[in-house]
Amino acid sequence: MQHQTARHRQSFSKAAMDQVICEGWVLKKRRKKMQGFARRYFRLQQSGWLTYSFEPGQPSRDQIFLPHAAISSTPGRSDIHVDAGNATFHIKCLTVEDFNKWMSAFRKFLAPKDGQGPSSPTLGRRSTVRSLRATQLGGLGKAGPLVEEMSNTINEMQSLLTAWHEESLQRRSGSIRSKGDREKRDRSKEHSGHVLGFLKKAAPQHQQPSPPRDSTQEEPSDAGPSSSANVEKLQAVLDTLKHQHSALMRMLPSYPTLDTPLSPTAGSSLAATSEEDGEQTPTAGTSLAQKLGRMSMMSSNSGGSNSVWFDAPEPEGAEEFLLDSTPGEEGVNGILDEDVQPSSPTSQSDVVSSSDATTDADTDAAESDSESDAAPETAPTSPAQSTEDRQIVRRAELPSGVVGDEGSLFAVLKKNVGKDLSQVAMPVSFNEPLTLLQKMAEELEYHDLLSQAARTDDSVDRLCIIAAFAVSTYANTKYRTGRKGFNPMLAETFEESRMRFIAEKVSHNPVILAYHAEGDGWELWATSSGKTKFWGKSLEIIPQGTTHLKLGKEHYQWKRPSSFMRNLMMGTKYLEHCGKLIIEHTASGGKCVLDFKEGGYWGPANQVSGAVVSPNGKTQAHLEGKWDEQMAQKLDSSHLRVLWRITPFPKKAPEFYGFTTFGITLNEITPDLEGRLPPTDSRFRTDVRALEEGDIDSAEEEKKRIEEMQRDRRKCGGEAKPKWFKQQGDEWVYVGGYWEQRERGWKDIQPLW
Repeated sequence: MQHQTARHRQSFSKAAMDQVICEGWVLKKRRKKMQGFARRYFRLQQSGWLTYSFEPGQPSRDQIFLPHAAISSTPGRSDIHVDAGNATFHIKCLTVEDFNKWMSAFRKFLAPKDGQGPSSPTLGRRSTVRSLRATQLGGLGKAGPLVEEMSNTINEMQSLLTAWHEESLQRRSGSIRSKGDREKRDRSKEHSGHVLGFLKKAAPQHQQPSPPRDSTQEEPSDAGPSSSANVEKLQAVLDTLKHQHSALMRMLPSYPTLDTPLSPTAGSSLAATSEEDGEQTPTAGTSLAQKLGRMSMMSSNSGGSNSVWFDAPEPEGAEEFLLDSTPGEEGVNGILDEDVQPSSPTSQSDVVSSSDATTDADTDAAESDSESDAAPETAPTSPAQSTEDRQIVRRAELPSGVVGDEGSLFAVLKKNVGKDLSQVAMPVSFNEPLTLLQKMAEELEYHDLLSQAARTDDSVDRLCIIAAFAVSTYANTKYRTGRKGFNPMLAETFEESRMRFIAEKVSHNPVILAYHAEGDGWELWATSSGKTKFWGKSLEIIPQGTTHLKLGKEHYQWKRPSSFMRNLMMGTKYLEHCGKLIIEHTASGGKCVLDFKEGGYWGPANQVSGAVVSPNGKTQAHLEGKWDEQMAQKLDSSHLRVLWRITPFPKKAPEFYGFTTFGITLNEITPDLEGRLPPTDSRFRTDVRALEEGDIDSAEEEKKRIEEMQRDRRKCGGEAKPKWFKQQGDEWVYVGGYWEQRERGWKDIQPLW
């Protein structure tokens, strides 16, 4: 009989503890470096164990005991960091509702605060002096006694619930109670009635459990389902009351709080990497709670000025901290890190732990978390720009989002198998509101890296930074899929004064574009054309031409690898860059070999690795990263030097053709450009402007009109000639004079549309 009772009690306790109080999908940061976040299914049990798996019903991959954890949250980004010392979960909720749901569930396991407010910059403080607490509560009017009474009620309910379990076990085992024990139980029942009566006032929204039976009544050998349900309800009410009490204590106006946000040093410790499951786990001893430390709380006696120090006990439950991130403080892990800043012309690249080098940057459209707000701001500038140029406020959104159905690119390709697609007329619904000339300028968004390379004395470091720039030219394609830029007219131009960039279409058949840009200590030029191959399920774009970079007397050059548009027939289309990119120092023979890796079905995507090789073939540096996140130089097995990190996309980037903040500004005519652009500039294309403004019908009509004007000029022998570039062998080079002509005016330049 006793064995059956024990088994029943164990079964009941296990069922109660295994009850799931919260579950759902969230984004969890992977353990391995450079892999961002992954979608995982989390479950929180009544026992306090937080677990996750790949899918609902699958075995748990890892778990954390919540009452022993430190819980940090950033409400503005819906980030939650659960640190138990031996394991850490970095969680990003998909919606604000999910964030509130999980935080409410987590708070059920918080340690009693005893007046503790939000954590100070480096220390978690709590008051443990009852006299101070009583003094504080005494000055709160009616709220003070109510809070104190709620605290006493919680303790009494917990004691009664424990006693009820013990008595039930003893009754089931057939043990004989003495008369004194029965009287004691009678008094307990009376007290329970009083407590439950108070509970009805405090939490009327909950169903009240039935009181325990009279001690003289015979108890069945096994508790029935109704009894178990009542106990579960009583436990739920008790947990809710604890949470309400804790929340009320924190909200009282005269209760001591600290509004200072957590210091950036709290998250600056670097974690070791675990290979299991490909996700990141800090080693023991690096937990956030240990970083924060603990401190005694000083209390002043009411009768004098003497101060007494009391030791703060360890919390019996989870601890909660609020991370209030501010610009410049957000680190690569979403935890504050003052040592990690984006590279800029005036600052050196950063050295971080290789296990901490992953950014929140994609973390795809759902993660627009880490993405910048779409508010007007000054676009990236060159060091050579004037103060007036830097103060220009540029737009942060296009006038209209995506319009028109992209249609079936596969259907168009099927009708033109074997043809050069650059000669195939596509409907305007396949376009994005930029010309191919503007798209070349878009690739130079991170031109500040070239200024940084020009100031670097070490040749290996210089080549590493140049390699990071070469990779950064692909970052703008992160959210691009099947749409293409408008094909420029012959002799059409585009300028970008932020980097003295001038581009021109120099040949119509084949289509050849050329550009020249210059900045602080550098010159960059290229001749660009391309071929396409249709492979059935994907389209390969093969760039033709060489990119040249001049830093002082040094000359570097490279060719770009192929790009693939995947899933043309079905599924979600995406862009992938695959192949080798070799940057050569033409004089010394040194080079940097970058490998853009093809993503597998289950493997990581968009990875780039490389090495700097000396003229004699010796490897001098290793590089790794992703073309849509960042590039870093590998210093040793555990440290990376971040060379470049992507600028966050606007929150609504997918709704605006996947443009970057920089790309959104390229077709804008700002006050500094008014009256200074030649009539051949792409910004004056009426079809591009109409599509940008959401008028797809006008865009289609204008596109046909402009193309017909070019055909008429060709028939009449009056076709426009390139003005700013001339051909030298297989390449076109800038002949100069554009910026000087810009100062004089464009009276002798004829429009093309």
